[in-house]
Amino acid sequence: MKPPQNPSLDAALVDKAVSLWKSGELVAIPTETVYGLAADATNGMAVAKIYAAKARPQFNPLIVHVADMAVAERFVQFTSMAEQLAEAFWPGPLTLVLKRRAGCPISELVSAGGDTLAMRMPAHPAARQLLQAFGGGVAAPSANRSGRVSPTTACLEAQ
Repeated sequence: MKPPQNPSLDAALVDKAVSLWKSGELVAIPTETVYGLAADATNGMAVAKIYAAKARPQFNPLIVHVADMAVAERFVQFTSMAEQLAEAFWPGPLTLVLKRRAGCPISELVSAGGDTLAMRMPAHPAARQLLQAFGGGVAAPSANRSGRVSPTTACLEAQ
């Protein structure tokens, strides 16, 4: 699915999202597939807010979204096959599950205590703009209650 052609965000909106992440809050972000509910992946309390908002079981790991390979390489160890896949399909809707680096600052809640992390570099221009401004990784599962349909638009419908 191709991302929209002109979704550039206003600088004040980007600054607000980054400020919210840095203060441990959640921000909904678009990706080329669905909207995600994102939090600073290094902040365990912020990540816990994702699980609470979604009513998601904490044994269900989350995906870490990053802006570029340099950020991803701070958190995980790339195999040669993973590097080839990332080069071919990132940015895009490919998630790679890779071994955590020693000393990785990503919250253990993100990986449900496991030694791997699911990494993704979204292609949506607005997501990339937000992630580049943040400079780190955000945990961002779909922005829906656990078990419900994932949102593909920002429009809210009456329940």
